[in-house]
Amino acid sequence: MKVSATPLDGVKVIESRVFSDDRGFFLESWNARAFEAAGLTPAFVQDNHSGSRRGVLRGLHYQVEHAQGKLVRVAVGEVFDVVVDLRRSSPTFGRSFGTTLSAQNRRMLWVPPGFAHGFLTLSDHADFLYKTTDYWYPQHERTLLWNDPALGIEWPLAGDPILAPKDAAGTPLARADAYL
Repeated sequence: MKVSATPLDGVKVIESRVFSDDRGFFLESWNARAFEAAGLTPAFVQDNHSGSRRGVLRGLHYQVEHAQGKLVRVAVGEVFDVVVDLRRSSPTFGRSFGTTLSAQNRRMLWVPPGFAHGFLTLSDHADFLYKTTDYWYPQHERTLLWNDPALGIEWPLAGDPILAPKDAAGTPLARADAYL
């Protein structure tokens, strides 16, 4: 497993070793020993799977209490995945990082607690899988405004995204609940 740092402290791009032959491929998407050897020791409690069509933008979501760490990946299709540092004590508070995750590149992203997370579906359909370190608590969920200019996110959009009402009504960073 190859673990690469990103400009945001704690966020990691993970590339598993892939074994391919004429039958297809095999990879380990989660191995506690390998993650521990890389300095990552999350305790996962929930697995989630979403399916989205081209142009769907989900996020930027986070929980103010019961902050979730997330290990995210794409099993089918391609997305542009984004995280935003919401830790006020961090030197990178308010900064974002985006990367393409796809079934083809088989990359994963480790998003530690303290970050908002979202993605834009780039392919006709994408199956997005993620493990979380805490459960979903709707009363603690918040949505950061996906297109807040203060975030500087360059979404690869051709037109307006397809948004859930809660995502369209997200809160700008200047007024968002954040972590200490």
